[in-house]
Amino acid sequence: MAEVSRSALPAEAQRTERLILAGGPFPYSKDGTVFGNRERLLPRQARGYYREYTVPTPGSRDRGARRIVCGGRQVQAPDACFYTDDHYASFKRIVQ
Repeated sequence: MAEVSRSALPAEAQRTERLILAGGPFPYSKDGTVFGNRERLLPRQARGYYREYTVPTPGSRDRGARRIVCGGRQVQAPDACFYTDDHYASFKRIVQ
């Protein structure tokens, strides 16, 4: 899987990741909901392992296509997070 460094993420994604680690508050009601991984692009895990968060898109009237999906038992200390800018068509693992 492709990787992206935290510092290379768009500023909005960096802010979203900081909110995830802080436990919110999140600007969208869907933030923190279970991500089903129906596309099967992320490593296979039990349902409920992954949660999704909106990355605001400047100029978009809705939530846009950008998301961060994190997996793990502890929401504020995820095992791994992934960034998509094409509404789940592809993912990049976020690394230091």
